[in-house]
Amino acid sequence: MGALNVVRGDATAPQGKGPKVIAHVCNDMGGWGKGFVVALSKRWPEPEAAYRRWHRERAKNDFGLGAVQLVRVGLGADRADEPERDQGRERDQSRGGRPGVAPGLWVANMIGQHGTRRGGRGVPPVRYEAIGTALSALAPLVLERGASVHMPRIGCGLAGGRWERVEPLVRDALVSRGVSVTVYDLG
Repeated sequence: MGALNVVRGDATAPQGKGPKVIAHVCNDMGGWGKGFVVALSKRWPEPEAAYRRWHRERAKNDFGLGAVQLVRVGLGADRADEPERDQGRERDQSRGGRPGVAPGLWVANMIGQHGTRRGGRGVPPVRYEAIGTALSALAPLVLERGASVHMPRIGCGLAGGRWERVEPLVRDALVSRGVSVTVYDLG
């Protein structure tokens, strides 16, 4: 069984040893530029470029609520290559074993937010079912890489979600399958 730990720190600077996946929630509108993604883009250009391409080419791919895109990041990661198509709803842009590529660091772009604004009745854009679906799709990808997952309190910032609704999704999809998860609170 994995574990879920909450720490103070920056999810873009994951703690610990071994391969790591930084998971976060994206919207289904192709918007990137507020919230946690700003910190990601300051560190690595690859997740934003891959997300924007994924959205732009959505008529030919699986972009939509519940989908996951895994993007290799770090020194020398190749942004120009097309993402590889893998099983299920996952797209993997990893390029393992190449010189100059930081070993074992990926960003999981998970589509778990419908739009970017609250609806007419004050309904937040977070979609808990989509986050659960994305986390479930992420679990085998993380396990096959022997990685741990690192994240902010996903879906609880601009998406307007509540951690007491998201945490059980993380526990069910990841922790119960043996994945160690670290949640970061800035502070």
